[in-house]
Amino acid sequence: MVNGSDLYALDLDSASFVKACGGSTHPDGEACVTLARIGEDAWALGDSKRPDAQPLRFTSAELAAAGLDPARFGLSV
Repeated sequence: MVNGSDLYALDLDSASFVKACGGSTHPDGEACVTLARIGEDAWALGDSKRPDAQPLRFTSAELAAAGLDPARFGLSV
């Protein structure tokens, strides 16, 4: 199991982010998030409107607690 501090030590260079949109809109366009698996039990979550911002990182349990399902992105847990 990965702990919170270890999540930010994981490399994002080879991460393949997938975008999911919908639910709410913004004057600048539809709200979208990006998600990538970055380890066995580790995920990176980004904002498509801020691609230069550092993605937040979560364990699978934290994603589930937040109501985020990787299947919505076409990813499997």
